[in-house]
Amino acid sequence: MEFRHRSVLLEETVNGLCIKADGIYVDGTLGGGGHAFEIARRLGKKGSIVGIDRDEAAIEAAGIRLKDFGEKVTIVRSNYCEMKSLLRHIGIDKVDGIVLDLGVSSYQLDTAERGFSYRGDAPLDMRMDRRQKMTARDIVNEYSEMELYRVIRDYGEDKFAKNIAKHIVQARGKCSIETTGQLTEVIRQSIPMKYQKKSGHPAKRTFQAIRIELNGELDVLRDSLDDMIDILNPGGRLCIITFHSLEDRIVKSAFRKNEDPCTCPRDFPVCVCGEVTRGRVVTKKPILPGAEEIEQNSRAKSAKLRIFERK
Repeated sequence: MEFRHRSVLLEETVNGLCIKADGIYVDGTLGGGGHAFEIARRLGKKGSIVGIDRDEAAIEAAGIRLKDFGEKVTIVRSNYCEMKSLLRHIGIDKVDGIVLDLGVSSYQLDTAERGFSYRGDAPLDMRMDRRQKMTARDIVNEYSEMELYRVIRDYGEDKFAKNIAKHIVQARGKCSIETTGQLTEVIRQSIPMKYQKKSGHPAKRTFQAIRIELNGELDVLRDSLDDMIDILNPGGRLCIITFHSLEDRIVKSAFRKNEDPCTCPRDFPVCVCGEVTRGRVVTKKPILPGAEEIEQNSRAKSAKLRIFERK
C-alpha cells in the first residue's frame, strides 16, 4: 500500500515556524513528508531540514517525496526523543525550528496489517517501529487486569476501563486474543449498548490507550520537550500538533513552565530562585483546524497546534 498521509494544519504549522531561507529545521515525525516538503520548498541554497521517523514505510515514502531537494534534506530512521544526540552526530548543535505532528498516521490506520485500526481484523501489532519486539498482542494477553485497567483509564480516558479490563482477562482465559477483530468484540461486550449508540466506536479509546502504552508516546513527549527547546536558536520555534487531551496537556504545561520557570512563592516581592525564562508561548490558545479542513479530513477534528519561541 502506498504511504498516504494528509498533513493536518499544514499552512498554520509551516507559517508558525517563521522560516528563514538559510535556517536549519527538524521534522521529528516525518511521516509522508508533508510538512517537510513545505519547509524545504521555502528554504534557500544554504537552508536545510532533517527528517526523523521510526516507521520504515514513512522513511521510504518521504525519501521519494523529498528526493528533488537533494542534499538540503537529511532523513534519519529514529525516534524524535534522540533528536539532540542525532543532530550532534551529523554536526548540528542548534536549529531554527522543530515540528512534531503527533499520533498515528493515516497510512498506519489504513494499512490493516499494522493492527492500529479497530475497523478490520488483523494481527494485534500497533508498533510504530517494527524493529521493536513487543506488540499490542503482548499487552492484551500478558498485562494483569490492574495494569490493563490503568492503561485504558489513563491513556484512553474510558469510563468503562475497569469493565473492559475484566472482560479482556476473562476472554483470554479461554483462548488468547490474537487479532484486532477479537479485541473489538470483547470491548463491545464490555460497554452497555445505550452508550455505544451515542459515543462513537466502542473500541476507539481502548485501541488508543494500548497504542500509546506500547509505543511509549506520552513518556517520549514528556521527556523530549525541554531538550527540543534547548537546541533552538534565539527566535527559533517549536510547533507541536496534538490529537488528544493527554498530549495537549503535556505540551501546554511544558511550554508554560519554560516561559515562566520561577519556583518562588507567589507572594514573594522579587524572584530569588534564579530560574529565568527560556522563551515565550506564541499561542496563548491552541490553533484549531477550520471547518473546511475538517470537512476534507475528519481526522483533523481533534488537532491542536501550540507554538513556543526561544528567547
